[in-house]
Amino acid sequence: MAVRATEAQTSVSRIRRRGPLEARLRHGREAAVHGALFLCAFVSVFTTLAIIATLLEETVGFFREVSIVDFLTDTKWTPQFKPQHFGILSLLAGTLLVAIGAAAVALPVGLLTAIFLSEYAPSWLRSVVKPVLEVLAGIPTVVLGFFALTFVSEDVIQVLFPGTKIFNAASAAIVVGIMIIPMVASLSEDAMAAVPYSLREGAYALGSTRYEVALRVVVPAALSGIVASFILAISRAIGETMIVTLAAGATPNLTWDPLQSVQTMTAYIVQVSLGDTPQGSLEFRTIFAVGMTLFLMTLAMNIASQYLLQRFREVYE
Repeated sequence: MAVRATEAQTSVSRIRRRGPLEARLRHGREAAVHGALFLCAFVSVFTTLAIIATLLEETVGFFREVSIVDFLTDTKWTPQFKPQHFGILSLLAGTLLVAIGAAAVALPVGLLTAIFLSEYAPSWLRSVVKPVLEVLAGIPTVVLGFFALTFVSEDVIQVLFPGTKIFNAASAAIVVGIMIIPMVASLSEDAMAAVPYSLREGAYALGSTRYEVALRVVVPAALSGIVASFILAISRAIGETMIVTLAAGATPNLTWDPLQSVQTMTAYIVQVSLGDTPQGSLEFRTIFAVGMTLFLMTLAMNIASQYLLQRFREVYE
């Protein structure tokens, strides 16, 4: 008994000596993880602020030489030709034309796909369709751009509307819409999956059909997530570059005709960035003014997304 008591006292003393050391090691590991996470957050914030600062510096330099009123109201955009015009409206119209067309393609198709995956598809089919959607989202946009130019424009648009030029907003809008379908479908399906099954069971108990449960119970309950997916997808469409550069053309055109050649803001940035425009010139600064306009548009849409998410959010216990 005495030997056992001595061994127990020895074990207790070892634990007591080891306790402060383990606590210090655990505290050191937590501090290291905290520091690493803080560093990652700081890099993200610093990068964002650096981008904004760069845009602001060059944009202010641009507006010292160009009136902001002319920039917002002039209907012509010819910064590289004489006489020069700096009206953003033609680029803005081209960007919105492609984005609206893409939304008309992606939003209904993506939402219906999400409803099917969430409410109708069996588990084995869902496990097949979702990876296929993810593969579609991973296709490089330059490949989609050539698909829009060589197939959609030549074999679809020009067949349905003879006489249409090969570069047109419709082909770009269709393929951009196809590109953002996975985003709409995946985010909307995730929002629907978060709706408790008790709501579905209650609706079924009242005699509702699967169609009524999907459209009158699940979709309204997941409305905040669905709307957020819509806005994020449209923001992605507005910021798309390669597809519109290859398929929509390079003609700043203030028109709402999707069969016309247009130029978006991102396509103009690519055109000037890859050209022979001298750095520091007024023509070079136009890409920063256009970039700032694009940044403010996407920022406004993200703010709207957060507002709608908070406004229509449903919290279930």
